[in-house]
Amino acid sequence: MPGYRKKQNTCAGLKPATVDFCLSLNFLLLRKAESVRVSPVRLHDKPRCWVEIDLGTLERNLKRIRSGLPDYIQYVAVVKADAYGHGMKQTVSRLMHCGADLFAVANLREAEEIREIGSGWPILILSAILPEEDKHIAKLQVIPTISCEEELRRFQKAAQEAGKRISVHMKVDTGMGRIGVWYEDAKALCLKILKCADLQLDGIFTHFSSADCDAAFTQLQRNRFLDLLKTLPLPTDRKLLIHCDNSAGLESLPSNGPLNGVRIGLLQFGVLPYPDSLLADVCVEPVLSFHTRVGLIKELPEGCYISYGKTYQLKKRSKIAVLTAGYADGIPTALSNEAEVLIHGKRCRVLGRVTMDQTIVDISDIPGVECGDIATLIGTQEGERISVNEFSSKAGEIPWESFVSISKRVQRIYKTDTGF
Repeated sequence: MPGYRKKQNTCAGLKPATVDFCLSLNFLLLRKAESVRVSPVRLHDKPRCWVEIDLGTLERNLKRIRSGLPDYIQYVAVVKADAYGHGMKQTVSRLMHCGADLFAVANLREAEEIREIGSGWPILILSAILPEEDKHIAKLQVIPTISCEEELRRFQKAAQEAGKRISVHMKVDTGMGRIGVWYEDAKALCLKILKCADLQLDGIFTHFSSADCDAAFTQLQRNRFLDLLKTLPLPTDRKLLIHCDNSAGLESLPSNGPLNGVRIGLLQFGVLPYPDSLLADVCVEPVLSFHTRVGLIKELPEGCYISYGKTYQLKKRSKIAVLTAGYADGIPTALSNEAEVLIHGKRCRVLGRVTMDQTIVDISDIPGVECGDIATLIGTQEGERISVNEFSSKAGEIPWESFVSISKRVQRIYKTDTGF
């Protein structure tokens, strides 16, 4: 075939003994190569893109939230999705140290991570458990959520096979339309759980779909849940954990009511709930900040297009900085031509489309910028601040999404002061 060369047989014409010697030598060289360890390259102390997570601030936030809650309320720390991108191991260890009562996660894999950190804390699984995962429930000592009779039968079988009783929470769908037994059918399911000797009902909960934007519908969900609780023959030998609020939906916790737990997610990481929340006045601080660096500086003439798709054209001769992070690091493409970053404490507009590994910003009005300078995406510089709410709003996201979208290649740097 044109352009094709048959690979030359380097052993052709050699005597068998010589061929054996060549093969043995190649084998030894390969073994030698496998044993060679390449020394790691030592990079600059500041990586190309990183987040800083202040565990002392996390501890202070928990203590302040605690002080805003009645003493009888249990603190359910929601740490799913790698603790909202803050790092499961480091975050959970600190929350254990400073007084979380219970942890809530999305799945068994996340629960297993917590079990490797400590064994004394209850762990509630908020999402549905797959049938093949049932065998791990008793071993990990987690609390599955029951939404239907099928799950009841499965968990009963898992308890029997493990030879131990399994603690469960029943979730009630009061209008979220996701997991949970529909509120009109919840009493029947609750009675069946209570009659099952292999399962112990230790909690009942629901979830509000629009706590931050629709007070009337949230109140409808709350009423459905509270009215249901009045009809249930709950056990008197133990106190069930009854919870329906997260930090956004929390409005009141009357001491004579049935509610005795609150699920705290973003608030513990310093993201404030909506203004009508009971915890809106709690003074929490951001735990996470997000940074990258200036990789290149150049001047471009008026009329020059910036980045893919020619979505931005310079209106005058400009100085630009190319940052060493892009959408593969957690800067959404929706921030193209929309967001700002902080360099030397000044706001710099993002120009053109955010690319996979790089983002371009305008530094025409900021003197003295040099390669290697820090560009802050979320956080504070010299008194100027870009909050995660601003970052996510400009991207058309919610703060939860922005946090968990910060990718694994972004280094996590932890600050570990005492939290006082």
